[in-house]
Amino acid sequence: MELKTKVSAPDGKQEIIVTRDFDLPVELLFKAHVDPELLGQWMGTKILKMEGKPHGSYLLETTDDKGKVLFRANGVIHTFIPNSKIIRTFEMENAPIGVQLEVQSFEKLTDNTSRFTGRTIYETVAQRDQVVQFGMEKGVNMAHDRLQAVIGKLK
Repeated sequence: MELKTKVSAPDGKQEIIVTRDFDLPVELLFKAHVDPELLGQWMGTKILKMEGKPHGSYLLETTDDKGKVLFRANGVIHTFIPNSKIIRTFEMENAPIGVQLEVQSFEKLTDNTSRFTGRTIYETVAQRDQVVQFGMEKGVNMAHDRLQAVIGKLK
């Protein structure tokens, strides 16, 4: 089965570029990334904080059935242009990857389709390579498939 989300990790570069076309209006695609309830549904995590504005911040957390924290991430939003662009930092707690810079772009293709492009920049090529080795391509495809399924019901 062909993966719908494309992941590019050019050799020797500190970045990963993720692109996917969705059968969603750009407004819904953007909302899926900033509305805490919707974001939590397709990501399968709790959104403890989401301030969708310049200089806002966010905090995500995933726990197991017993409440043990499995994953926690946070960051600061630097640019927030509704239905167009988010520039933010992203940091996974207790992970050796360091702080990343994310540029998320949302593009209207037609009234009912849109494109997401995410460019993540890492401090080093080694950190970027570590993320790729974690199986990032499969994981982001699974998440984007859930996004399409969950948000597609809102159309």
